[in-house]
Amino acid sequence: MVGVSILLATPVAAQAGDEAEGVRGTIVDDDDEPVQGVEITVSHADGETVGTATTGADGVFELEVPGPGDYTATIDVDTLGDLTLRNPDRATLEFPVREGQERTLLFPLGEGDRVVGGTLGRVLQLLVEGIKFGLIIAMAAVGLSLIFGTTGLINFAHGEMVTFGALAGWYVNVNLGLHLIPATAVAVLAGGLAGTALDRGLWRPLRRRGTGLIALLVISIGLGLLVRYVFLYQFGGNTRPFAQYAVQRAVDLGPIAIAPKDIISIALSLVVLAGVGVALLRTRAGKAMRAVADNPDLAASSGIDVDRVILLVWFFGGALAAFGGVLLGLTEQVSWQMGVQLLLLMFAGVILGGLGTAFGALVGSFVVGLFIQLSTLVVAPELKNVGALAILILILLVRPQGLLGQPERLG
Repeated sequence: MVGVSILLATPVAAQAGDEAEGVRGTIVDDDDEPVQGVEITVSHADGETVGTATTGADGVFELEVPGPGDYTATIDVDTLGDLTLRNPDRATLEFPVREGQERTLLFPLGEGDRVVGGTLGRVLQLLVEGIKFGLIIAMAAVGLSLIFGTTGLINFAHGEMVTFGALAGWYVNVNLGLHLIPATAVAVLAGGLAGTALDRGLWRPLRRRGTGLIALLVISIGLGLLVRYVFLYQFGGNTRPFAQYAVQRAVDLGPIAIAPKDIISIALSLVVLAGVGVALLRTRAGKAMRAVADNPDLAASSGIDVDRVILLVWFFGGALAAFGGVLLGLTEQVSWQMGVQLLLLMFAGVILGGLGTAFGALVGSFVVGLFIQLSTLVVAPELKNVGALAILILILLVRPQGLLGQPERLG
């Protein structure tokens, strides 16, 4: 919790220093060899030249800009030698720079060797992206479902646990200089400790006072708003990448192009979620969690320490949410509101799979992630989340208890 306190107590300006605005990038050829001597001219949107950067022996160019605003960057094709731009229309890029942001520019070179397989190729590409996104949603949604199953709390602050994991990983990785892999382990531990601290310091006292579920729901909404704007104050409104794996060249697997970090993300998600499933089915703690989720009173009368089980649920829920936040930040960069943007999709996955069931959250989140990406075949990308909620409504009309939920008799 010491690292958590340092993160929350140190303003973003003190964490990262007074960062100047700028642009940077790397120019490499088809063999991933750096290209030296390439000139990139940066101008204001009104045409006033800011300066010209030249790539060094490592192929990297950097240029500081006078402040936030809209800019253009133009690559001098005459300095490319025998190389050519993959898309000649992309010789000039238009982009905004926010306060404190160092913007990364990409100028793809060469003809490229990827063969696009028409509609089938696009379907396969979206299928892979849907699997990756669905696994990230499932990672965060399992804890949300278990918390509801064991306590009855609909935790609207769970999205902030996702954000906290990403921010903790970014802080340890960028500010403390720890490589992203051990920084992720620190972030997961910090997320678990934050979850236990929330239960011991807030939710358990409220439960013992007999606070109703509606009141707890409202408190969770208020807590989420409070923590979200603490994150905004500490981290700032800009998106920021991790120090490693921010930009990777995609690997072509037939009609599918996927970055190595996405392959690792999918593999890690599958391993972790499979481990969660085995733990719930085979370990004493997992069986106790399922027993408390099924009937807390009966579990208590059977000798199970319900409070201890709930504390364990909060720990693992926070740890899984933190891990999902790091994976999401690796895909989309880290932002102060990334968790709340994922929250509605987590709820969709939990409800679709069946409230209170961990395996239902896994299946429902996977379906939501797949449908979100595949729906862009027929709808605009801006409407893909709407499509996921529409399929949620349609399935619940047929099966109100969700895919893996058990029907309950009322009255």
